[in-house]
Amino acid sequence: MAQHLTPIDRAKFAAARRAVDCVEDGMKLGLGTGSTAAWMVRCLGERAREENLRLTCVPTSARTAELARSLGLKVVSLDEAGWLDLTVDGADEFDGDLALIKGGGGALLLEKIVATASDRMIVISDASKEVKALGAFPLPVEVIPFGWKASKLLIEELLGGMDVMGTAATLRMNGTQPFTTDEGNYLLDLSLGRIGNPRQLSLALNQVPGVVENGLFIDICDAVVVGYADGRVEMRDPIAGTVVEERIVFVESDNIFRDL
Repeated sequence: MAQHLTPIDRAKFAAARRAVDCVEDGMKLGLGTGSTAAWMVRCLGERAREENLRLTCVPTSARTAELARSLGLKVVSLDEAGWLDLTVDGADEFDGDLALIKGGGGALLLEKIVATASDRMIVISDASKEVKALGAFPLPVEVIPFGWKASKLLIEELLGGMDVMGTAATLRMNGTQPFTTDEGNYLLDLSLGRIGNPRQLSLALNQVPGVVENGLFIDICDAVVVGYADGRVEMRDPIAGTVVEERIVFVESDNIFRDL
């Protein structure tokens, strides 16, 4: 039940619950991947049932698709949906300009495609993900398996000329085997410490042969909802120049907690 959630999960739930208030009947939505996004999908499923909303959802991973279907949400591909009204997703880090690092959950490629195919992207997060400068969280870079070691060497060489504190790239593992994305690719996690120029780094990384995409999301996020363990939320919209504070009440009868 709600009172047994960790403070971080309470913060994630508060942000997720506030974000789904932005959803309107008839919308075509992008659904993110990760622990915070999973709370959002649960909140969305509950609201869709209670209000009989007609929604078309494009998930960014197989596990998000499975969760959405289990909650009765209509799931289609991006090609079937066409352009989207809104994408709601989490982030591993975000700064004051709403530049993001994403990909900790291994779905950065589909997340970036879906987010950029939307009129608007809202990021949901707990306060611990806000940073002054990106880079403390390892930056994921998706590479094709063929020649990944050569791509790794090229990336590390590239990093030597970038405004970053570290240059180490590590292949993400799943036990004894390389972690594989839904598209069958590998992920290299870059331990950078600090990224002085995220835009420059993103452009440079995508020029390396073998790189499919990187986890820097620049000029994609439109607003962020920051949740706190006590139920407070901040809706920050730099475009509108507004910061709206609200409070989410944790209700023990919420359907979202029944299987927890």
